[in-house]
Amino acid sequence: MTTPRVFGISGWKNSGKTGLAVRLVEEFTRRGYRISTIKHAHHDFDIDKVGADSYRHRQAGAHEVTIVSGTRFAIMHELRGEAEPSFEEILSRIAPCDLVLIEGYKREPIPKVEARRLEANNREPLAPSDPHIVAIAADHPVDDDRLPVFDLDDTAAIADFISRTIGLPPL
Repeated sequence: MTTPRVFGISGWKNSGKTGLAVRLVEEFTRRGYRISTIKHAHHDFDIDKVGADSYRHRQAGAHEVTIVSGTRFAIMHELRGEAEPSFEEILSRIAPCDLVLIEGYKREPIPKVEARRLEANNREPLAPSDPHIVAIAADHPVDDDRLPVFDLDDTAAIADFISRTIGLPPL
């Protein structure tokens, strides 16, 4: 199996990562590409509603619960004390696509854009200590002579940069 093209969006909490990821998915999809995403959460999360049949299956002890309809399917995998799967394990489960956008996973050795907003919880730059950050997208002026700097809202320019960086073939 070939490893898919990946590109990450890094940044502190409230730095604009999710907004940028959503706009990039919309932009690449508009251009005709098939895009998948992986979002890393640093906290417990649940995508199931209490009382739903699938919730009841998980509560009963199911290892994996798959919900399928005519429009989508989802597989929930309960770790039940096992270690969090590695980035590579999760990536290997993604269906073939043109690009996987990664939100979070700050420490992975993949090319990333660092999102920066004045309202972020932490404004300490990540780029100086992460050699995998290849660009910065910010909502304020950034003085960096090493990396390309984009306006956080200039989605088309950021998508063009990502395409060039990862060698995304034209459609």
